[in-house]
Amino acid sequence: MKAIVQYKYGSPEVLNLEEVDKPALNDHQVLVKIHAASVNFGNLVLLKGKPYITRLFYGVLKPKHPIPGGDIAGCVEAVGSKVTQFKPGDEVFGDLSSSGWGAFAEYVSAPESSLERKPVNMSFEEAAAVPMAAVTALQGLRDKGKINSGQKVLIYGASGGVGTFAVQIAKAFGAEVTGVCSTRNIDILRTIGADYIIDYKIEGIDKYREYFDLIIGVNGHQPLSVYKRALKRHGIFVHVGGAESQLYQTALQGGWISFIEKKKMNVFLQRANQKDLIFIKDLIESGKVKAVIDQQFELSEVPQALTYFAEGHAQGKVIITM
Repeated sequence: MKAIVQYKYGSPEVLNLEEVDKPALNDHQVLVKIHAASVNFGNLVLLKGKPYITRLFYGVLKPKHPIPGGDIAGCVEAVGSKVTQFKPGDEVFGDLSSSGWGAFAEYVSAPESSLERKPVNMSFEEAAAVPMAAVTALQGLRDKGKINSGQKVLIYGASGGVGTFAVQIAKAFGAEVTGVCSTRNIDILRTIGADYIIDYKIEGIDKYREYFDLIIGVNGHQPLSVYKRALKRHGIFVHVGGAESQLYQTALQGGWISFIEKKKMNVFLQRANQKDLIFIKDLIESGKVKAVIDQQFELSEVPQALTYFAEGHAQGKVIITM
């Protein structure tokens, strides 16, 4: 099969399209013929091996998993003898980030627990956009953010992959949603149902004092103090992505702010979870959530796709087609 292979850390130029052996299948695995994959921030982390602490988990000197890529959508070609959830021919989607990666390839062997049947109202390309980004948004809002109906929720970085899902999922929970984006992305936020939109090129969120119950920081370089001022007492800020300095600031100062000012400041890392994927699938099939896709690249163009994604201007998700 054809696959993108990475033998060392670095820039997208270290990625090569090669012919490799089709993956073996064990008793608990499903062999999937991949139709589409998608790009996530974690792909850049594994590509560069930075922050360096990530190398403790993914390989100190070189990547432990040579075929990158987490999100997939495709068809089951074969199943292991102890697989109970799927059969050949099933259309599936899933997140492989907790099970060896390997999405940037024509085939992958994955645990059945990392997959779910593809939403019936989505193409393979749309389904590939969903798993990591949508589950990240769900876990950030529900598990860390403790979202409730009627709350005022701010999504900073609302037009990217995680942000577009966060807006829709927050609406599905009954929240009033304000999205922050640039001028060119305003129409996208209107389309996915944001109640209010802030164009950060025209205004900031400084004027909002103790206004929001929950803030999800998906992108941007705002100091933690800006988010803190915008939060109500007992409000919650969840750092999902954005500037690395913001991550460290939240990790180092969040506990103190939470204690002194009664405003919780949380760092959050997504974990692949089949139950959450099923939850998202139900929202999709009920028409409450859809994928926003920016550009599509072929498998051979993964280096270009990662270069484009790293620029930080993608409107929704970047897709890889096989």
